[in-house]
Amino acid sequence: MFNIVIVGVGGQGTLLASKILGQLAMNNGYDVRVSEVHGMSQRGGSVVTYVRISNDQPIYSSIVEQGQADVVLAFENLEAVRALPYMKKEGTMIINTQEILPMPVITGAAQYPANCLERTRAAVKTIELNAVEIAHECGTYKASNVVLLGVLAKTMPFSAEEWKKAITSCVKPKFLDVNLMAFDRGYNY
Repeated sequence: MFNIVIVGVGGQGTLLASKILGQLAMNNGYDVRVSEVHGMSQRGGSVVTYVRISNDQPIYSSIVEQGQADVVLAFENLEAVRALPYMKKEGTMIINTQEILPMPVITGAAQYPANCLERTRAAVKTIELNAVEIAHECGTYKASNVVLLGVLAKTMPFSAEEWKKAITSCVKPKFLDVNLMAFDRGYNY
């Protein structure tokens, strides 16, 4: 059983990332469950997606319990801190170092928490990268989700070609080349 929690902010592509993961698992004969928990995702609110993959036992629940995530894929720093309770002690958190200010911070009602990256580093093993910058170099910042999937791919038992098949199945043809390039950049990070 492999448990992944994807966290981010609405509009960052977390749902597409979970769709690609689900497609990847199905393409390879694995049992997979994907569950999305999102509030104000259209308004920049928190988005959490659970992906559970198994090749040897049935999956009865699509929810990843606290302390059970092998990997947390964090699309934003504050969301990484919020996801810490999901992590297994030996798990890995892959973090896009981007900061997106929540509405209370924008309106001045709150401050963005300090030291988010330091807090996650102190708690779990982390892999940190500026996925937005890497994606922008590929042609669009919107492919940062696929850059992160490229990094995640190194922690999973699927070949790069299998990942690319899943991406091809899930991404619109006009955006495919940029996303495949973004995947390669993340995979070679």
